[in-house]
Amino acid sequence: MRNVTIKVRITVWYLLLMTMMAGLLLAFLLLISGTVTTQTAMEQLSQAVRANLHQVEMVDGSLQLGEDFSFYEDGVYSLIYSQSEALLAGQVPVNFSTEEPFENGLTRVVEVAGDLYYVLDFWIPMGWENGVWIRGILEVPRSSAALTNLLRAAMITLPIFILLAAVGGYLIARRAFRPLEQITSTAAAISEASDLSARVEIPPGKNEFVRLAQTFNQMFERLERSFEAETQFTADASHELRTPVSVIKSACEYAEKYEETPEEHLETISMIHRQADKMSRLIGQLLSITRLDQGTDMACQEKVDLSALVEELCAEQTYPKDRLLCRCEPGILARVDTALITRLTQNLIDNGFKYGKPDGHVWVELRRTAEEIQLSVKDDGIGIDREQQEKVWQRFYQVDPSRSERGGAGLGLSMVRKIAQAHGGTMTLESISGLGSTFTLHLPLEGMELKEKI
Repeated sequence: MRNVTIKVRITVWYLLLMTMMAGLLLAFLLLISGTVTTQTAMEQLSQAVRANLHQVEMVDGSLQLGEDFSFYEDGVYSLIYSQSEALLAGQVPVNFSTEEPFENGLTRVVEVAGDLYYVLDFWIPMGWENGVWIRGILEVPRSSAALTNLLRAAMITLPIFILLAAVGGYLIARRAFRPLEQITSTAAAISEASDLSARVEIPPGKNEFVRLAQTFNQMFERLERSFEAETQFTADASHELRTPVSVIKSACEYAEKYEETPEEHLETISMIHRQADKMSRLIGQLLSITRLDQGTDMACQEKVDLSALVEELCAEQTYPKDRLLCRCEPGILARVDTALITRLTQNLIDNGFKYGKPDGHVWVELRRTAEEIQLSVKDDGIGIDREQQEKVWQRFYQVDPSRSERGGAGLGLSMVRKIAQAHGGTMTLESISGLGSTFTLHLPLEGMELKEKI
């Protein structure tokens, strides 16, 4: 049975169950039929004998029978015996023994030469001492017509019933497992074609297979995001690490090939150290963005005083106090991840100073409206052209590539948008080329519920 499909197993079990039920039903019907036949025969015997009781009387010492007295009716023999058990009237069935003792009012089964008879006796008193016996005899039928018809019908209908049960059970099982077959074939096709964008068709209804299909689709969606994130991470890392690796390799080859002075040696080591730091920061940023893409970063959201958090962050900055200006509406509470909001604000502040004009300013403002919380970081730097404003959120995009050494790898704003999305918020940009830019985080008040994952 191990190699038999579940559909066949269910069909066989269903068939055996239906066969057992049909057998039990037939046995019950046979039992009931036999009981009913016995009760009917005894009732028939009793009615026939009792109907004759009022037709017997003694007139002037002579036995008189009424006109309605019946010696034989519906298989019942009626006999009249004297007090001394001598037959006075009636005909005894051929095989019945006349030596059967009399028992008043008791219906019993008597076996004579292998034949069974129902016998019922009544004593009819006539005077103080005289009287007669009236005996009713009915041969027990070997097989009633109803029982015969029942057996015949069962022999014809039961095989048909069992066959229909087997076919119906298999069709029901096949229909029930059809969604599972579709899920299996779709999963196999996805595996063979390596197409993680394909999805299992959701069958109608709300049964177990619907939940299974939904679970598979969620799994495929998660795998697709993981695969895309891995592909993106590989492409980004291979692209961005090529330059610092080349610089480090060139510096090492130069140091090996040429004899350096102590000053040159220190400069080479310093260059390698700077490039290694750059690689470390880049890998850390790439991993953070990848985790945000995949939703694997655990959000430790809690209700915090956002006003105090932003003011404290601005106060801890190493930038000149007269160039970093902070204005926060007091008492703004929000349910956020403190570390991620801190990183978002820090990235925007760093971005404002890196791309600002010399001795420029950065303004940080936190306010609350009727519908949302707004955190804005404004600078008076180079600004961003309108056609470039949407591109700044892309990975590794830089408005001014000449500032790449100070501006990093171009991942800061991409991470800012991911953090905003993780909190159910959005980022907007208002910028005028040559005058400066304003980056604003919008956190809806209704979206401040605690989340387990981002």
